[in-house]
Amino acid sequence: MAAFIAVLGLTGTASSQIDARFNRLTATEVTVEDTGGDEADRVPLAFPRDADTRISRLNGAEAAGVYWKVRLTPDQSVRSAPAGALGTTAPQTQVVAASPGALAAAGPHLAEGRTFDAYHDTHRQQVAVIGAATARRLGITTLRTQPAVFIGDTPFTVIGVLEDVDRKPDLLLSVVIPRSSAEQIWGPPSDERAKMLVSTRLGAAQQIADQAPWALRPEHPEYFKTIPPPDPTSLRTAVGDDLGQLFLLLAAVSLVIGSVGIANTTLVAVMERTGEIGLRRALGARGAHITVQFLSESAALGMLGGVVGASLGALTVVAVAFVREWTPVIEPWTVAAAPALGLATGLLAGLYPAWRAARIPPAEALRR
Repeated sequence: MAAFIAVLGLTGTASSQIDARFNRLTATEVTVEDTGGDEADRVPLAFPRDADTRISRLNGAEAAGVYWKVRLTPDQSVRSAPAGALGTTAPQTQVVAASPGALAAAGPHLAEGRTFDAYHDTHRQQVAVIGAATARRLGITTLRTQPAVFIGDTPFTVIGVLEDVDRKPDLLLSVVIPRSSAEQIWGPPSDERAKMLVSTRLGAAQQIADQAPWALRPEHPEYFKTIPPPDPTSLRTAVGDDLGQLFLLLAAVSLVIGSVGIANTTLVAVMERTGEIGLRRALGARGAHITVQFLSESAALGMLGGVVGASLGALTVVAVAFVREWTPVIEPWTVAAAPALGLATGLLAGLYPAWRAARIPPAEALRR
């Protein structure tokens, strides 16, 4: 019963944390895709140069930026030294061209250095921001020596190392460079069209998704496709339901295990008290009386377990929530129903032992 109450309580507590996280991150992210509409072949990059500023001016937008994956030739790779020189290579490391707003919208947490800004982008500075894992693979341990990474033979000075991001975790395994520098060296996006990442305030995501195409290109809003966040209510409800069903199954398993324990205890009691059963039968007790006796004992054991287990389970939920700095959530009906559920479990568990006790012949019981 303690496991039953604790599992259900922790399920409710975890679900409330899921609700909060959905609200904070999932409901504040909008993606704008550059489709090019019917002129995709003629317009490789539909985002205007000042796309970041246009979206940031919308009410509810916090940060926005354009990004795309740079297409590299087979002989171009990310290295710590020019091609042909001794150096470490980071194979399969993708290069991402991004505007300053894209990094801001991703919510970067820097281990060292800084991200590039509008000055770097406007003046086509060859600078880069890399993830901590990529830095380790390239042997970059500090930015004090102004290390550089080479994409093919082109050097980029590393000015920042990302420890973590709130959005787009693939940036942690990438080399992020200013979009203007990428356009100058490799041209506009080719394999994959550009996208825009927008971070918004709570409640503004749908509004931003509706307004973004018109703010970017009023004359051609059909060039863009917006992807608003999924409805947080339905999404978190679905996740919460799945989580609840899973943990309810685990709680049921704990009840089954408890039932087996009670049945085993009662059966052992029957075997140890065979002489008592024979004496009672010799004095006139019938099989029904023996059955009621052992059913009563197993039911009392189950109800006592329900009361004690409910207390221990509730204390477990409160303790875990306190350690994790969560708000404990316990449904009152689970605690209130625990004694009755324990009673029912005890009755079911005691049926077979009580039936065995009632079928012991008095004469054989007395001989034992």
